[in-house]
Amino acid sequence: MAKNSQQTPAPVSPRSEIEAFLERVRALGPSSAQGTRGRLLFALDATMSRQPTWDTACTLQADMFREAAGIGGLDIQLVYFRGLNECQASGWVSDGKQLADLMSRIDCRGGQTQIGKVLNHARQEHARGKVQALVFVGDAMEEAIDSLCQAAGELGILGVPVFMFQEGSDPIAENAYREIARLSRGAYCRFDAGSAHQLGELLRAVAAYAAGGIRALKELSSRRSAGAQKLLSQLK
Repeated sequence: MAKNSQQTPAPVSPRSEIEAFLERVRALGPSSAQGTRGRLLFALDATMSRQPTWDTACTLQADMFREAAGIGGLDIQLVYFRGLNECQASGWVSDGKQLADLMSRIDCRGGQTQIGKVLNHARQEHARGKVQALVFVGDAMEEAIDSLCQAAGELGILGVPVFMFQEGSDPIAENAYREIARLSRGAYCRFDAGSAHQLGELLRAVAAYAAGGIRALKELSSRRSAGAQKLLSQLK
C-alpha cells in the first residue's frame, strides 16, 4: 500500500502567528480619508464551543472597544452568530461602553458556524460606506469552504481585509481561516489562553491604527502598550 504523500505541517506557535499578523496589518494603508470616520466590523462566533473561554474573550474585546472609543474617529459594528439561524448586527457606534454592555448580554448557544453570513454582511455594509477592516474571532468552520473563499475574494477586490483570529487549533478551521485571510488580503492569527494578553494588546493596536493611523499608534505606544510598540516598529 502506498504511503500518504501528505505530511502533517509542523505546529506554529501563537507568538509567531501574531508576528506574522503584524506584518500583514502593515499593508492596510491609510485608515480613512481626512475628515471621515473609520469603520471596523468586529464579528464573533457565539456558538456553544466558545463558552469555556467566553468571559475572557468578552474582556479582551471590551478593552478594544474602549480603546477605539478613546481615540475617536472610529465607528465599530458588532456582529455575532449563534444557535441554528441567528446572526445579529448592532448599529454603528463609537461608544465603547455601549458595545461592551452589548457583549455582556450575549450568551453562547448551540449551533453551527455562519461565517458566510458575516462575510456577506461585510460586503453589504461596505456598499453603504467604506469599511476599513473586518475582524473575526472564532474556533470552528462548518460550512462549504468554496463559498467562503468566493466571498472572501470579493472582499479582497473591494479592499476590505479580513483578519481571522482562531481560538484553539482545529485544523479544518485553520485551513478555512487562512484561506479567507489570504483571499481578502487580510491576515490569520491563532491564539490560546497563553497568548490572551498579547492578543488583547494587538486588538487595541489594530483599533488604534484603524481609527487614527500612525499618530494614534504612537500615543498608544507611549503608554507602554507592547502590541502598539510592535505594530509601530513595523509601520515606520
